[in-house]
Amino acid sequence: MRRRMTLCRNCHAPLDGAFCSNCGQRDVDLERPTSKLIGEVLKEIFEVDGRSFRTIRTLLWQPGVLTSEFLAGRRRTYTSPIRLYLVISVLFFLLAAWLASQGLLLDPAGYPEQDAASQARFMSDELPRLMFVLLPIFALLLKIALSGRLFFDHIIFSIHLHSAAYITLALMLPLEQIAADHWLPLVAQVTVLGYFLGYIVISLRRVYHASWIVAIMKSFAVLLAYLVIFSGVIEALSNFQILSD
Repeated sequence: MRRRMTLCRNCHAPLDGAFCSNCGQRDVDLERPTSKLIGEVLKEIFEVDGRSFRTIRTLLWQPGVLTSEFLAGRRRTYTSPIRLYLVISVLFFLLAAWLASQGLLLDPAGYPEQDAASQARFMSDELPRLMFVLLPIFALLLKIALSGRLFFDHIIFSIHLHSAAYITLALMLPLEQIAADHWLPLVAQVTVLGYFLGYIVISLRRVYHASWIVAIMKSFAVLLAYLVIFSGVIEALSNFQILSD
């Protein structure tokens, strides 16, 4: 029996593959059980396959390689920077919000109980949006410190660096409260922080082809300026909330 010709649902052109040769739309059958559709959506968003694990491994153990590979045009091997950032940031801010809701990020000196809830709201609602806005600010600082490259290059570097920073912070934050009373968690935090500071220098040196001295000086100059801006924005936001209340 002859197979019926499949048509594109968008432009009704004959289909000869997974994508329409006329309009480019992917041939996706939506008339399926909800569980299968949800599974495919999650797979599409989080892209849990060999490429995802390869990307995370390269991000953490080969500083700067993801950025260099992406800018060199070798993009199929790894998860895209935007998708990587979105997945890691969502998981990180969920973790941070949960830790805050449990009071694990409050100053050990003690605050009213309701501060845990407000801190959790800040971690889940305001901070993610703020960090997304600060991504191009960090890229702008890189542009000032390391001229001669396209702003797009700095954006990609910023996205990968922030993704690595979220993973680093995800390892440090759960130890925040007990590190004040026990030396072992404190040593673990310091070790992870040292790793990340070294990560910044190595990444910058690899992507921008800088000498060790230049990489160290410019890494810490950019990081210091960024922390000052970040602190100022957080302070301004806090004052605005106080006035609003």
